[in-house]
Amino acid sequence: MTDTDVQAPKIEFPCERYPIKVIGDAGEGFADLVVEVIQRHAPDLDSSTLRLRDSRNGRFLSVQVLITATGVEQLQAIHLDLRATGRVHMVL
Repeated sequence: MTDTDVQAPKIEFPCERYPIKVIGDAGEGFADLVVEVIQRHAPDLDSSTLRLRDSRNGRFLSVQVLITATGVEQLQAIHLDLRATGRVHMVL
């Protein structure tokens, strides 16, 4: 098998407990904003899966949630809407 034969693993949808991690500038309301945007596309978001983590120097905040991913279109829409807020640096 060559490097060109390697393919990314395929996700089977729906995919329960799909993690989304969002990194942005730490600041008031950032986590709430992330949850609000994700809930538009994943209304069954369980807030008990919310995990927050400050960066070492406190400048950034990562917000992780688990959703039931229904398809590639949903994940792309979440990514686009999060980036459109202007407060998100990275979506993983």
